[in-house]
Amino acid sequence: MSQKRKFEVLEGETISECLDRMDKEGYTPVRRIEKPIFKEVAKGKETEYEPAGRQIFFEAKVKE
Repeated sequence: MSQKRKFEVLEGETISECLDRMDKEGYTPVRRIEKPIFKEVAKGKETEYEPAGRQIFFEAKVKE
């Protein structure tokens, strides 16, 4: 059974830098996951949610 691990693209890090970091640790990416980040904005009595960014993760497995 292969080992899996998640790598997050850190703040100030590019996607290719994250992929290089994964390669140095002996992992290869198998899936990319993006999660939106929202912020609350109060408009009068209502609260709205606006997009504020995203988190990018890579699911990786050990190289064979």
